[in-house]
Amino acid sequence: MSLTPDQQAEIDAARAHSNTTRRATVAGLEARLYEAVPCLDHGFVRVVDYMGDDAAITQAARVSYGRGTKAVSNDEGLIRYLMRHWHSTPFEMCEIKLHVKLPVFVARQWIRHRTANVNEYSARYSVLDREFYIPAPEQLAAQSTQNNQGRGEILEGEEAQRVLDVLRQDATTAYDHYEDMLSQDGQKGLARELARMNLPANIYTQWYWKTDLHNLFHFLRLRADSHAQYEIRVYAEAMCDIVRDWVPLAYGAFEEYRLGGVQLSRTGMDVVRRMLAGEAVTQETSGLSAREWRELQEVLDAKNR
Repeated sequence: MSLTPDQQAEIDAARAHSNTTRRATVAGLEARLYEAVPCLDHGFVRVVDYMGDDAAITQAARVSYGRGTKAVSNDEGLIRYLMRHWHSTPFEMCEIKLHVKLPVFVARQWIRHRTANVNEYSARYSVLDREFYIPAPEQLAAQSTQNNQGRGEILEGEEAQRVLDVLRQDATTAYDHYEDMLSQDGQKGLARELARMNLPANIYTQWYWKTDLHNLFHFLRLRADSHAQYEIRVYAEAMCDIVRDWVPLAYGAFEEYRLGGVQLSRTGMDVVRRMLAGEAVTQETSGLSAREWRELQEVLDAKNR
């Protein structure tokens, strides 16, 4: 992980200063505030600000649902009820702002979640640092033969080294040309907004990303899943740790019903009922496609859970 001296000085100054407030604070998250959590080889994620806590969720729920929730005797039970029944607005009462440093190709995948406020480092105004994501050898994998957007067998030996050499060489050459086009040694040079188009997708960018808890849970449900791309999953897992310290009751419910739960189709549920009744169901008699059947078997296989 790389922090510039200015960034580290900013973090140190922020953590050295305390404010007196009447708003709700969370001790676990206050301890994390401003600190950078390493991700990948040069990236990080850090909490810049937040609003709300577990109590903000239950407060909003009791206002909006009134008598409908009075049978729930405690905050944890209410939050689990809300999560279990897919309520959303109470979780929107909590917000968090993160500073993230990540490779551009991860950022382009991340930005597909269009439910946050984002402000990215501008390569039109500033020169990007010479930092690239180079995968660890154990993350170099061939294309999956079953999933068009997934990885298969790990590359080894000379093949793995060849790929690593290409990645490093291409990134270095592209950045050398970027610097050369910007040339500030008496030449006019190319405008930064044009020179950046030559940079590779594994160069690092940074942004501030602010979202509410409901949409953050949706992001984490997809990106902390074991099937998510490894590089974005690293960030999602770091964010899970942050959210666990921020709203432990809500995160516990999220872990129980979203991360640790599954959703079955109507036909999938019918297959499960038939199995429970003692029927020997096969893919051919299930009414499911081959891929749906394979996914159902993964869900039902206790060894993989």
